[in-house]
Amino acid sequence: MPGAIVITGASSGIGAGFARRFAARGHDVVLIARRAERLEALAEEVRGLHRVEAAVLAADLADPAAPTAIARELSERGIRPAGLVNSAGFGTASAFVDEDAARVAAEVQVNVAALTLLTRELLPDLIAARGVLVNVSSNAGHQPLPGLAVYAATKAYVTSLTEAIWQETRGSGLRVLALCPGPTETEFFAAAGSETFKVGATKTVDDVLDEAFDALDSSRPSPVRTVGAANRVQGWVARVSPRRLRLQVAARAVGGS
Repeated sequence: MPGAIVITGASSGIGAGFARRFAARGHDVVLIARRAERLEALAEEVRGLHRVEAAVLAADLADPAAPTAIARELSERGIRPAGLVNSAGFGTASAFVDEDAARVAAEVQVNVAALTLLTRELLPDLIAARGVLVNVSSNAGHQPLPGLAVYAATKAYVTSLTEAIWQETRGSGLRVLALCPGPTETEFFAAAGSETFKVGATKTVDDVLDEAFDALDSSRPSPVRTVGAANRVQGWVARVSPRRLRLQVAARAVGGS
């Protein structure tokens, strides 16, 4: 499978949407998530609809060994990726002092460490292929969010890392994007156990993907695409507002004090 697009978090939501969109464009895909049965169903779907190859790799990105194991498995299968979409991630919603320590550790591992290390493992192949790297960040990463402190911080990291990689690889032909959706119709809120994250208009997965591919296809690419005009304005306001005011407004927005 030369030139395959590797997609984490592919069992549902935005990750599954990326798999369908890339397959529709004629790309082979490698689907990664914990739920193998969902991946197998999606693989069968895209093979039938688009006549592409679809490989399944069940992995738990909360395991620190996962990125290296994934890279090794791809090599053993003869897969040289031309694209990577890091869509796996989850959030927790409560005051930081009340967070479960093990859950926080897993959140940082999946959202930050796994994304970083898998990107580093695969980046040489992505550059050689003049391919694509998409890191799914969040509008929440544009500002600190009391009550969602860990999640927002992990996404701020993702955006920052992706912007740096974008600059470092300019001129290589690699397309790099930090995709920052706001609330989206996925399983995210159920997994978080809270709808605290639902601030602003909720988009569909197709809305998010439309903006992602518009950004990737642009002749004047930018390293970050925030989904939705209102979210883009909100992100700009957050960057220029005084810190104390920004924190107070953010806390009210997510139901804090």
